[in-house]
Amino acid sequence: MTVENVLSPPARTLEPHDPYLESIVDPDADPSGGPHAATLDEERTDAASRRSSLTPVVAVLKQPTLVASILVLALVTLWALAPSWFTAWDPIVGVPQDRLLPPSPEHLFGTDNLGRDLYARVVYGSATSLAATSVAVIVGLAVGSLFGLLAGFLRGVVDDAIMRFMDVLLAIPSLLLSLALITALGFGTLNVAVAVGLASVASFSRVMRAEVLQIATAVYVEAAHVSGVRWYTVLRRHVLPNASGPVIALAALEFGVMVLAISSLSFLGFGAPPPTPEWGSLVAGGRDYLAVAWWLTTFPGLVIVAVVLSANRISRALERNGGIR
Repeated sequence: MTVENVLSPPARTLEPHDPYLESIVDPDADPSGGPHAATLDEERTDAASRRSSLTPVVAVLKQPTLVASILVLALVTLWALAPSWFTAWDPIVGVPQDRLLPPSPEHLFGTDNLGRDLYARVVYGSATSLAATSVAVIVGLAVGSLFGLLAGFLRGVVDDAIMRFMDVLLAIPSLLLSLALITALGFGTLNVAVAVGLASVASFSRVMRAEVLQIATAVYVEAAHVSGVRWYTVLRRHVLPNASGPVIALAALEFGVMVLAISSLSFLGFGAPPPTPEWGSLVAGGRDYLAVAWWLTTFPGLVIVAVVLSANRISRALERNGGIR
């Protein structure tokens, strides 16, 4: 044995798969020989992301009334998009021998005074009613949000002028204002939709203005101004996205209100001309037969009520969750 061997002990021999060596070479390795810590962290992150993505679905499923409301609107939407999937009857041509038949397996909602299947007319009429309601919501949302955005962001004289005009619109009953606009625009489903949408501009404008006034004083908006960002960029990137949630919740609420308003105007004869089916005109067509054919007004009326209540329920859910951010 040499002097060098005595003074320096032999080095520790490490096996190729020694956990101690792996822990030195790879800091993420588990000295016990188990899976890497990085892999475990990734698995935990994936599981947490899956749970977070399912949280809104679970929250919805815990509310039976909300689920029922979504199903009602989904069914009515499918009626409007593909009515032939749900009925084989013609909504325009009737069978005179089958006039005023009560509800039965063959005619779910019965027949009208011309022998036309009422269920088919309700299903096909959903396309006209929902299209008119969608146009009304888009008009009210777009015009009202624009006025509210400008009033809340520019303030001063612009704010005073816009909001005084909105106060005038709010002072007039919406149905009366819609009738006045229809008189100026003319009859027809599209004109009715535009008139109802313009009558709701004040509601959207006030909600948008209130949200913009609150967001315009936020720290990140002031920081954007100080950093030299142009005002329209601040408006587009910061103010509008954060103020849109409550306005969208209001749009869901106004959807139900506008279904009722358009059906009311159609009931009065301002909507689509006969024989085009429309929910309001179907109710109006059955009022002369209430004593002998109650189903002519009952079933279209129940559909209108179901759609309005469903839209209101969804609106309350959106409002409770702070809108859509």
